[in-house]
This record gives sequence, C-alpha cells and structure tokens, in this order.
Amino acid sequence: MGDHWRLQDAKNRFSEVVERALEKEPQVVTRHGRKVVVVMSIDYYERLVAPQGDLVEFFRRSPLSEVDMALERSNEGAREVDRAGGGG
Repeated sequence: MGDHWRLQDAKNRFSEVVERALEKEPQVVTRHGRKVVVVMSIDYYERLVAPQGDLVEFFRRSPLSEVDMALERSNEGAREVDRAGGGG
C-alpha cells in the first residue's frame, strides 16, 4: 500500500495508517483518485509549521549582515501624484 491509501481503505485500516505515519512518513489519503488529505505525526507537523526564527535572527544570519549600509531618510517632500491619469 505504501504511503497512499484510498479513503475506504484508510477508514477500514485507520490504526495502520496512523502507525505508518508515526513510524515512517506522512500518509496520503485519496478520494476518487485525487489526493485529499495527509495523516502525519504531530512531531512532523510541528517541525513543518514551526517558525524559522524571528526577523532579527534572519538578518543576523544574512550574508549581508557585515555590509555597512548608510540608511538615511531624504529630506525631500512627497512627490506629486497624478490621480486623474488613471493609467500607469
């Protein structure tokens, strides 16, 4: 059966579907030949949805973290916008 189950088989053998998801890999359930759901261990799920660190940590790990950037705001006012033109 591998890692794909027809819905009827998955219902009849749900314990086996869960065991395989826990021991091996996520199990795909199909309905009418189309993949519709995945059964996976909670550990796998939590790794999948876990945040990959915060924004500060992301920038610290960036290869550009050592680049010295001069970040200054311009003193110029806002530019005029032509709202009547509509194109763009």
